[in-house]
Amino acid sequence: MFVLLTMIFLHIVDDFYLQGWLAKGKQKEWWQINAPQPMYQYDYLCALGVHAFSWTFMIMFPIIVVFKFRLNLIFLIFFIINCAIHFIIDHLKANAKMINLMQDQAMHLLQLIITYSVLLRPGVISYL
Repeated sequence: MFVLLTMIFLHIVDDFYLQGWLAKGKQKEWWQINAPQPMYQYDYLCALGVHAFSWTFMIMFPIIVVFKFRLNLIFLIFFIINCAIHFIIDHLKANAKMINLMQDQAMHLLQLIITYSVLLRPGVISYL
């Protein structure tokens, strides 16, 4: 349970406190206003990706600590999937404007709980 609570805490830290400029940089509209030149039109994707990586690292760090930093294919697959899902969810909120903050956070927490449940399941532990 402590691992799950730590994951939730680190989710809050990364998604609310550590984003800084990335919160703006993830928005396509910010780039259109502040850097309207064509060469910057896709830079918001980089900001989305950097934040998705940071968030994924933060929420998966407690799991890897529990397993003494032993990585395996299942962990790496979950890392990549979590990055992609976080990227998509944040894009849906920041750019497509299809979801609000409540939905965004609910999806991130569901993502976190699924990661915890699968990676800490008894059959998976032996492979880490």
